[in-house]
Amino acid sequence: MDLSGFDANTIEPSASYEPIAAGWYKAVFTSSEEKPTKAMTGSYLQLGVEIIEGQHQGRKLIERLNLKNPNPTAVEIAQRTLSSICHAVGVMTPKSGADFHDKPFMVKVAVKPGDGAYGPSNELKEYAAVGSAPLASVAPSEAAPAAAAATPPWKR
Repeated sequence: MDLSGFDANTIEPSASYEPIAAGWYKAVFTSSEEKPTKAMTGSYLQLGVEIIEGQHQGRKLIERLNLKNPNPTAVEIAQRTLSSICHAVGVMTPKSGADFHDKPFMVKVAVKPGDGAYGPSNELKEYAAVGSAPLASVAPSEAAPAAAAATPPWKR
């Protein structure tokens, strides 16, 4: 591969992705894509989540919903999570994952301990409408909104 023309002075180096602290964060969905399962026996909806306020503003997380799976329990769990997402963003009958994009919501993030093969990571545990998440459990750094240079679509 020819790397002529690449200038590391113009590109921000990749950052460490240590888990963020457990708590409630204000976020938006920024992407959605249906992907096949590893076993190729179904598919899942992958939703890109971005924290939009506080110390972890800009941090990206992922939700995966096994909506097409031979395991009915996996499908039921995914449908319940999807219902929570619908209620949190106010879209009760979505046509696609794109219907959720750029609509602010609150997400409860947990820290999953490492298992030997992988280090600790974040899990998305709960969704709520903005203003309805228990304030006592909002991550301390997220309680006060950060000032933004430009007004993103979800703040207009």
